[in-house]
Amino acid sequence: RLGVMLVGWGGNNGTTVTAAVLANKLGLSWMTKTGRKKANYYGSLLQASTVCLGTGPTGDVYVPFRDLLPMVHPNDIVFDGWDISSLNLAEAMRRAEVLDWPLQEQLWPHLEKMKPRPSIYIPEFIAANQEERADNVLHGSMAEQMEQIRRDIRDFKETSGVDKVIVLWTANTERFCDVVPGLNDTADNLLRAIELGLEVSPSTLFAVASILEGCAYINGSPQNTFVPGAVELAAQRRVFICGDDFKSGQTKLKSVLVDFLVGAGLKTKSIVSYNHLGNNDGKNLSAPQQFRSKEISKSNVVDDTVQANPILYGPQDKPDHCVVIKYVPYVGDSKRALDEYTSEIMMGGTNTIVIHNTCEDSLLASPIILDLAILTELCQRVTFCTEADPEFQGFHSVLSIVAFLCKAPLVPEGTPVVNALFRQRSCIENILRYPKLVDARSHQPQCLWWHPRGVPVLDRGCPAPAGPDVHHGGSQRPGCPTPTSPSARHMGVPVPNPSGPTT
Repeated sequence: RLGVMLVGWGGNNGTTVTAAVLANKLGLSWMTKTGRKKANYYGSLLQASTVCLGTGPTGDVYVPFRDLLPMVHPNDIVFDGWDISSLNLAEAMRRAEVLDWPLQEQLWPHLEKMKPRPSIYIPEFIAANQEERADNVLHGSMAEQMEQIRRDIRDFKETSGVDKVIVLWTANTERFCDVVPGLNDTADNLLRAIELGLEVSPSTLFAVASILEGCAYINGSPQNTFVPGAVELAAQRRVFICGDDFKSGQTKLKSVLVDFLVGAGLKTKSIVSYNHLGNNDGKNLSAPQQFRSKEISKSNVVDDTVQANPILYGPQDKPDHCVVIKYVPYVGDSKRALDEYTSEIMMGGTNTIVIHNTCEDSLLASPIILDLAILTELCQRVTFCTEADPEFQGFHSVLSIVAFLCKAPLVPEGTPVVNALFRQRSCIENILRYPKLVDARSHQPQCLWWHPRGVPVLDRGCPAPAGPDVHHGGSQRPGCPTPTSPSARHMGVPVPNPSGPTT
């Protein structure tokens, strides 16, 4: 079982994702004015979308993303976490005003038993208007508070019986933190700064605590949590970190539309994005410093698409890009987004596209939280080697495979950032196809055998290895002999080896 600890568990995203998993696990349904609704995982890449494996006798063959490799099911996730607000999750769910009341009534007795742990609260990093919620906070020095977070992680793992823990920030957007030599530029300096109580953001403190406990850390907000010292610490400890900022509504559409416009040879000159929303995220973003963090993550999403077309854009040429966010309490979690895209077309003409998008903010973010946690956990179980380097190794500590799910993807130093949505999706597809050895371009199945040590070996000659612990995984190529040992079997997906780990 996978444990996921949410920073901001009592917020809109935290209560919604916890309630959604519980509703799916219990098989709940409820009446609305448009009819009966059933719990589902719509909006999840892994649970609600498919991948083409190839062509069969009746045409293309599609399988759910979740069936490409053995991975955690959302229903098996156990939640815990922290929040600066002391409300239990049932009361926090009511405060969020996201879910229909008939569903809340069914979930209430389950959620009222869940209460967030006290969290780190440093007022200068979030908007002053959040102070009224801060009645559940840790005290003591910065180092003492971080140690308490580490104890909380260990306590959750021990008392819940989960196999591993992933920590995910879904709390308030913080202001940016300056990168200062001697303060946070190296792992040693960052740890020293924490001991001395110097300027370190709460999200970075949670990241450091998670890394020191060997737990992957995911940043779902736009601030620069991963200062160089935190990245170095993760690399030293071989712990995954990933982010930044959930890509759920307007930005996801923007990454598709600009890719289409520039790909079609239209020179996009102006992008204006206006939002208004009324949840606590919008309230916090009404403060200028917190808004600046969000503005940066939303604005960079078109950079790589523009740079990929030197016919349209010169070295210093890029579209005007303006992002506006306003707080309107009445609309609650139902964010309104208005976008205008103006492009130059042939012979001095212009083309303008205007789009209005209503985003149920937390209902779009919740499946992304699940995908991030599940994909990160899966990557912890994958090792690979190449002909040039036969030593098996894991992915880089900065887990860039999750870029599809993030507005401002974190990548290893020196690695280009890809924001085009379908290229990001192809990255996940191709990496998950590799252990099945389905060719990424032709979709033709390769031949994969699981040996007693749990190591997949591609034998180009397709001989049938012998031995009681040999299994065949993936799609069996025509003409590939089947092993004759009693326990040998052909599966549609790679299978765990009795003597070794699932790969």
